[in-house]
Amino acid sequence: MAVCARLCGVGPSRGCRRRQQRRDPAETAAADSEPDTDLEEERIEAGAAELCGEWGGRSSSPSPPPRCSLLELPPELLVEIFASLPGTDLPNLAQVCTKFCRILHNDTIWRRRCREEYGVCENLRKLEITGVSCRDIYAKLLHRYRHILGLWQPDIGPYGGLLNVVVDGLFIIGWMYLPPHDPHVDDPMRFKPLFRIHLMERKSATVECMYGHRGPHNGHIQIVKKDEFSTKCNQTEHHRMSGGRQEEFRTWLREEWGRTLEDIFHEHMQELILMKFIYTSQYDNCLTYRRIYLPLSHPDDLIRPGLFKGTYGSHGLEIVMLSFHGRHARVTKITGDPNIPAGQQTVEVDLMHPIQLPTVDDLYNFNELSRIILEAQEEVHREQRQPEGRTEDGEGSGEGSRPPTEVREPEPGSEGAAALKEEPLQFVLPVGVSSRNENYPRTCRICFFGTGLIAGHGFTSPERTPGVFILFDDDRFGFIWLELKSFSLYSRVQATFRNADAPSPQAFEEMLKNIQSLTS
Repeated sequence: MAVCARLCGVGPSRGCRRRQQRRDPAETAAADSEPDTDLEEERIEAGAAELCGEWGGRSSSPSPPPRCSLLELPPELLVEIFASLPGTDLPNLAQVCTKFCRILHNDTIWRRRCREEYGVCENLRKLEITGVSCRDIYAKLLHRYRHILGLWQPDIGPYGGLLNVVVDGLFIIGWMYLPPHDPHVDDPMRFKPLFRIHLMERKSATVECMYGHRGPHNGHIQIVKKDEFSTKCNQTEHHRMSGGRQEEFRTWLREEWGRTLEDIFHEHMQELILMKFIYTSQYDNCLTYRRIYLPLSHPDDLIRPGLFKGTYGSHGLEIVMLSFHGRHARVTKITGDPNIPAGQQTVEVDLMHPIQLPTVDDLYNFNELSRIILEAQEEVHREQRQPEGRTEDGEGSGEGSRPPTEVREPEPGSEGAAALKEEPLQFVLPVGVSSRNENYPRTCRICFFGTGLIAGHGFTSPERTPGVFILFDDDRFGFIWLELKSFSLYSRVQATFRNADAPSPQAFEEMLKNIQSLTS
């Protein structure tokens, strides 16, 4: 009766409206004539009048809305509400009262948080076998190590690397991404596990080193700060092989290059390979990682920015990052070599200076291509010598000029803009230009003037030299190094990375400066 009174807004002595609808007129009249003497019904009517502003059918001054406490809700509804909150808020919620604390022990809540925040889709049967709850998984594994999820660059001197830390089932695994074997730049990336973290029977998380060929063994992870952490192996004897260093080198060579040393006839290339093995072997027990972000994309970008694999002569394939910065595009090394180390800007593209390539017959002539590139370089230098914001005739750039932050593609009506809209152009490498991969595209969309970074061994005497950037399609581009008479082909890394997008353009720029300063 009380519930009915609150819903209808009228006490029972006046007759419930819902019941009146079901009664005949005689019953309704009899009900209205009953004496109003029941004290309990008076209280119910008073409560209804307080909520609805009625008393005996007369209106009264409005009263504040009733207070509804979460404590009054049924437990199953509280479970649904709590499961929709961020997991980081739930510990504070558990301190409100005993009822909330008891409800927060429901694994349905934590299973949903594991799934929505970290993508864990394991069923509870697997957890019950190990005696680990979803609450344990969230609190002792996922939340504790959340700061190491994403992309990282290991500090391995000039060689760098690409580490992707992900939630994989009931594990957190650090996968080292490796480019395909030289020179197959279009092949998919390779990867191998370096470490893993998991729970063992409701205890604290266990860290295991995966390096070597003797299975998981004891390791340690230290989170130095938000964007830096380190790993350490506590059982380095698991990294050693029974055949000694020679067997370890042959195994590494097959994994790294997909061949034996006898298959590599170039003496300089043999020296580079041996040097890399000796250098990287020093870091098999302890490594420091620094966070890297993927560049933010913009609708006006020439192509979607991101990670690419590129050919670098005797150094083999390396991983680079393409990003756009107003009037320029940059190609930054994620992995490197003793000449140009990881973190350095290997190629810079001037998006304001498209290059019109000659016909295919003339393109075979390296001198003709060299003439076109050097003319573009002279034009760039001439513009750089002019006062900012002024043209050759001395007038200001004017209202119709495009601000630097908006310059992403050639101006409408320019040769570059026309090339983007027209049919693909035929392309061929000039005679005398070397390429690790002869299976390069034979058509391109557009070309731009650019500069490439070259240096001696140990990053000595670095300098930027002219070249041409060739956009083949949405997933491939190339660069001709004029001074080296060399061609690099780049192909997009076809992989999806979680927890890797830069939080802001400023954070991405700061990240580029940080990784470059480490090897400068």
